[in-house]
Amino acid sequence: RRRKTCREARSASSVPPPSSSMRTARLVLATSAVASATVYFEDRFDAGISDRWQTSDWKGADSMGEWAHTPGEWFTNEELAKGMQVTTDMKFHAISAPLDTPASTVDKDLVVQFTVKHEKKDYAFCGGGYIKLLPGEVDAKTFGGDTPYAIMFGPDLCGYDISRIHVIFEHKGENLLKDDEIKLDYSDKDEYTHLYTLVLKASGDYEVFFDQKSKASGSITDGWAFPKKEIKDPEQSKPDDWVDEKKIPDPEAVKPEGYDDIPAEIPDPEAEKPEDWDDEEDGEWEPPLIDNPEFKGEWKAPQIENPAYKGEWVHPMIANTEYAPETYAKYPALTTVGFELWTVNAGSIFDNILVTDDKEYADKMAEETWAIIKEGEKDAKEAWKKANKPEEDEDDEADEADEDDEEEADEPPKDEL
Repeated sequence: RRRKTCREARSASSVPPPSSSMRTARLVLATSAVASATVYFEDRFDAGISDRWQTSDWKGADSMGEWAHTPGEWFTNEELAKGMQVTTDMKFHAISAPLDTPASTVDKDLVVQFTVKHEKKDYAFCGGGYIKLLPGEVDAKTFGGDTPYAIMFGPDLCGYDISRIHVIFEHKGENLLKDDEIKLDYSDKDEYTHLYTLVLKASGDYEVFFDQKSKASGSITDGWAFPKKEIKDPEQSKPDDWVDEKKIPDPEAVKPEGYDDIPAEIPDPEAEKPEDWDDEEDGEWEPPLIDNPEFKGEWKAPQIENPAYKGEWVHPMIANTEYAPETYAKYPALTTVGFELWTVNAGSIFDNILVTDDKEYADKMAEETWAIIKEGEKDAKEAWKKANKPEEDEDDEADEADEDDEEEADEPPKDEL
């Protein structure tokens, strides 16, 4: 019995590619949005991985994995599902492409969006899925972990412990992670295609979306370790005579007489000497000890309000000379987009990459791509698994079925039981 090929399996789990009328409608929809949007970069990978994408060999040929243009093993729409896939376990994968035109966050909004399908994800899956936006001139062949970047955004998954969405901003040479993690729910961590969207407003506000649902939002001045408006005055410190103890032991309290004479344990008054106890052989019988209900522990004077209490000392604040919110996450010329990943488990597919200044355009692109790709993925996976089931499993099932038939044939008629 021959195992079905991927192409044969697709016939049972895929749907025809969009018709020309559908593509025309998509173009009209995109064109109407372009009127108000600036698209710095967009790649849906329908026709392949274009020449503008250049792989890096920053770790050396033996340590670098290959990228493949593929929809993966299972899908519902082959044309839309095609993207860039990392192909090799335990390898570095790095690839980058220049933006069509430099993007700026100085006085404009920035929207970064892409899809990831961790096709090989299981309970032990470990792999990053984040995209980087880089400033200035970038050497694609040496692009790697040491290359300075401005923004890093995307999922970070590893086993049960790590499941978050990274958002990292560069500030004065330091990469600032978000103060609190953007957690992914258990139901978010699967092998299907998911959409990640970062909106960075010119006002300094941000919002992170997962599958078009908001996961985090607010001001970047509050969520990252950018210099705050005020800092503690370094010239001030708590006075040595400052009393911040609310209560003190009562100085007039006296330990009751005989308090220390109360033992912690006493013989069990209800214990009885066993009938078979022999004093000559077993020694003098003593009842077991139990906790003494009268014992109150070490004596401590009761607490009273401290008459010298001055309250909690508050460190005086002063204006922070480094506070400059107009510079936070303000990048005048983002020139390059790239993925630089250490891949423990291969198979992840990156697709529908967009850098724009318009959230509405990003939403419309998502409708044309991700919204279609995700529909029916679970059924497509099950169809692929069934079509590509190992031959020995099929033989085992057939043998089990034959054994069941033989057992049923050997059973006597019910009226003979």
